[in-house]
Amino acid sequence: MKMAAINGTMIHYREDGDPDGAPLVFANSLGCDLRLWDQILPLLPKGLRIIRYDKRGHGLSDAPPAPYKMGQLVTDAEQLLDHLEVRDCLFVGLSIGGLIAQGLAVKRMDLVRAMVISNTAAKIGTADLWQQRIQAIEAGGVEALADSIMERWFPKAFRETPALHAWRNMLTRTPAQGYIGCSQAIAGTDFMTPTSGLRLPTLAIAGSEDGSTPPDLVRETADLIPGSKFHLIRGGGHLPCVDSPEEYARVLTGFLRETGHV
Repeated sequence: MKMAAINGTMIHYREDGDPDGAPLVFANSLGCDLRLWDQILPLLPKGLRIIRYDKRGHGLSDAPPAPYKMGQLVTDAEQLLDHLEVRDCLFVGLSIGGLIAQGLAVKRMDLVRAMVISNTAAKIGTADLWQQRIQAIEAGGVEALADSIMERWFPKAFRETPALHAWRNMLTRTPAQGYIGCSQAIAGTDFMTPTSGLRLPTLAIAGSEDGSTPPDLVRETADLIPGSKFHLIRGGGHLPCVDSPEEYARVLTGFLRETGHV
C-alpha cells in the first residue's frame, strides 16, 4: 500500500503493470474505492502503467471534515500525478471520477492526452437533490441510503447475486464525512462551459440500466466535445466495469488502441 501527502491530505494509491509503460489512470465513483476496477485490469493489454487511487474521504485515504470542493478533488488528482511524474496519461473517470477527469483535462493539458468519461456528466443532479441525500446521511449514516443506491447502481439481475453484498458493504463503510464532502463537491459543479472547450480524444461510456446518470445525460456531455465517441453498454448499470467487465474492458481496450496509447 502506498500513501502520499497530497494537497494537505494523505492519499492512498496503487500502481500495477509496467512502470515504464504508457500511464492509464483511474478515478472512482462516489462510495467506492480503487477496487472498483479490479475485474477489468486483467482484461486490459499488457505494458501499461496502471495507476489507481482513493479520492479523499474514501478507501484508505484520509477523510478530512466536509465540505469538499470539486477544485480540491481535481487538485488532488493533479498533485498525485505530479508526485508520480506522470505526463500524457489516458484518464478514466467514473461518475464523480468523470467530473474529476473533465476538470483535470481543462486545467492541465500536459497531464491528460485522452480521457474516458464513464457514467457521468458535466453536471450531475441538482443542489436540492444532493442536499436531501446529505441530510439523510447526517440523520442515519450512509446505511440510510444504501438500498436505494444499490437500485440505482446495479441492474436487477446483478442485485440478485451474492456479489451485491460486497458493494453494499464497500458503500456503507465509506466515512460519512467523505461521502457528504464529495456529495457537496458534486452539488456545486457545473462543467458544461469548460467541458465544451475541450479538444482531446474522448470516449463516453453509459449503461442502459444506470439509475444515477442515465445514457441521455452521458451522451449530452459527450456531445459537448467535438469528435468524442459514445458507447452504450446494454444491460449495464452505473458501474458497468463491475456488472459488465468483459464489454467494458473490450471497449476501453479499443479506445486505447485508437488513441495510440498501446
